[in-house]
Amino acid sequence: MKNFQQNLLIVLALGLCGLCAYQWHAQTLQRNAIDTLNQAVFQRESDIQSDTNSIANLTVQMEQMDASLTAAKAMAATNEQLAVSQKAQITKLEFTDEALTNEIAEYKQAVDSLQAKLKEAYDGIQKQNEAITNLVAERDGLVKKYNDEVTERNGVVAKYNELAKQVEKLQSGGGTNDNK
Repeated sequence: MKNFQQNLLIVLALGLCGLCAYQWHAQTLQRNAIDTLNQAVFQRESDIQSDTNSIANLTVQMEQMDASLTAAKAMAATNEQLAVSQKAQITKLEFTDEALTNEIAEYKQAVDSLQAKLKEAYDGIQKQNEAITNLVAERDGLVKKYNDEVTERNGVVAKYNELAKQVEKLQSGGGTNDNK
């Protein structure tokens, strides 16, 4: 029995060694699985962290885009108001332009009318100048005739005066005859 016990002890020792080796092998596999799972957990946590950071960045970007969108909407509203006011100004300027164009047309018509009246007046003045020239020529002719008549009458008067002097001399002096 001693042998049996020794053999049993050896078999048990070998079984225990096999069990230890099997446990050691199983634990190595479990540790490898745990390491793989730890790496997977680390990778997931890393991915979660980067996704969280990306989400935070995207949230900041969305807030910036919302602010930009709000600013763009405000600018669009301002631009729309500016466009409406500019359209009103353009309409007002078009009415002013039309009124000024009509006023210019009236002024042109008035200028044309005045030019026609000035031409008529100029023609009248030309006729009056011709009439005055004719009157001056007639007056000069009459003055010349008058001067000729006066010269002729002065000659008659001079002859009359000379005859009167001769008559007077004859009456006063007695008989001398001064004929020239």
